[in-house]
Amino acid sequence: MSRSFAAALAAGVLTAGGVLVGTAPAVAAPPGLRVENGATQPVFARDAAIQETVYVNSGMDSDGDGATDRIAVQVIRPEETEAGLQVATVMHASPYFGDGTAPRGDLIVPAHFTAWYDDYFVPRGYAVVEVDMQGTAGSDGCATIGGPEDVRSASAAIDWLNGRATASYSDGTPAVADWSTGAVGMIGVSYAGTLPIAVAETGIEGLETIVPIASISAWYDYARAQGIAYGGFGSRYPESLARYVSSPAHDAECDARYTALGNSADDATADMNAFWQQRDYRDGAASVDASVFLVHGQQDNNTKTIHFGRYWDAIAAQGVPRKLWLHDGGHVDPFGSDLVGRDTVGRWMDHWLYDIANGIMNEPQATIKRPGGTTSTYPSWPGTVTSTNYHLGGPGGGAAGTLLTAPGPAVSQSFTDSRGQLEYAMTSQPETAKPNRLVFLAPALTTARRLAGAGTVEVRFSATSTSTPLTAVLVHYTDGVPTRVVSRGAIDTKNRSSLTSGTPLTPGTAYTVTIRLEPKDYVFPVGSRIGLVLVANHGEYLTTDSLAAGVTVQLSPSRLTLPLTN
Repeated sequence: MSRSFAAALAAGVLTAGGVLVGTAPAVAAPPGLRVENGATQPVFARDAAIQETVYVNSGMDSDGDGATDRIAVQVIRPEETEAGLQVATVMHASPYFGDGTAPRGDLIVPAHFTAWYDDYFVPRGYAVVEVDMQGTAGSDGCATIGGPEDVRSASAAIDWLNGRATASYSDGTPAVADWSTGAVGMIGVSYAGTLPIAVAETGIEGLETIVPIASISAWYDYARAQGIAYGGFGSRYPESLARYVSSPAHDAECDARYTALGNSADDATADMNAFWQQRDYRDGAASVDASVFLVHGQQDNNTKTIHFGRYWDAIAAQGVPRKLWLHDGGHVDPFGSDLVGRDTVGRWMDHWLYDIANGIMNEPQATIKRPGGTTSTYPSWPGTVTSTNYHLGGPGGGAAGTLLTAPGPAVSQSFTDSRGQLEYAMTSQPETAKPNRLVFLAPALTTARRLAGAGTVEVRFSATSTSTPLTAVLVHYTDGVPTRVVSRGAIDTKNRSSLTSGTPLTPGTAYTVTIRLEPKDYVFPVGSRIGLVLVANHGEYLTTDSLAAGVTVQLSPSRLTLPLTN
């Protein structure tokens, strides 16, 4: 029996019917948790729930004003907790809850319980808390965009729920979470899904599980692709994001700190440095003591799939209990509309926060929502896959080359960069010669092949300039038409030896680089063709390099490697 369930039982016992009732018959006990078919049932009135705002002493001073940052925490919990019921907590920590200009009073309904979490979990016997990340909304301090202060603002709330930190109401009276079992599950989308990953690597006691949705596992991989800044983020991204999420009340005191964030990003080179390394949460996978239910959209072009893929590999290597849910959408919470998926999250929380033996860990580990609405499940992910090599082959001339199972003749193909070339132009008409791309097609499939994981593209090339990106686009073709861009990847070839420093190219000299493709779970059907497109700049995907010019690819030593299964 876990610590969380033992604490819950301190206020009552489970009857044979699955109802948690008080042990003192002379006292009017709350109705307690009801469990049916391995899931908590909605027996508590959401409209009658207790709602309050507390301010947790974080023990840090992120703005340097000499005072401990107080972290604003909005709480909603079943009314029965006032009569002794102890409940577990679903925590949603985020920098996006408000502008921080309006004062918040105790017991005033927080204006930003807008996700489905409170409506779902409070009736089932949970508290839901929303934590304003430091420097945002109602909290003190300065945002650090993935830094340790972000982590502390959320972990301080976990400490409070476990009696290890103090808090007060706005009038200064103490706020004690005597209704809390101490068991916490964190959930959130995007930045709010990143905070659970960051907190989990601290191994903090009381955090039993996390459900990161569309989340970042390493901030460098969010802003950069192997030495190239992604497009759409603008310059000095950590600074601009900090200023965006920051409460206006903190602008002056945080100004110098936010400027420093922009300097640390090193936009001039887009190289890895200590700033980005500190924000790589995969490095802390060995310290993760919580289970992980990882959720991601396979068409998420904001928080790209490299984040779920590399984090999954890291926690799998440490034996972390885990579950995966991949949907076919973008940067969204699929459970806003997927009620079956929502119940899966509910049962996951029931198991990990209340020790309910509902068998969820014996169910398929991975759920994949396919294009067209079908669903595939797998006992493990990625499962048994084979690294399949496709060597690049002729004929040349810009028309479609081939993807061969063995190296072909020692020939080369060349193309010229076009900074304004759109992805549709890159991928369309693969059999037509185009001067600004190379295309390679595998034979039409006689059996369906499933891609599960991250592929790579190894390219032996030379350039006519001292700097060029190389971009790979993996395409599903049907009858010569691009059905879907399955995955992308790119590298600044100056970073061919290291992400921490770049070395200019010598024109005409041959080099080898490896491009990481974004991990996916995708089925290429019978009759389709796997295609690879190579270009230099990809302006819809990345910032562009004005020095890029001509590129020559040696085909025989170059190859696409995909983790495939039938």
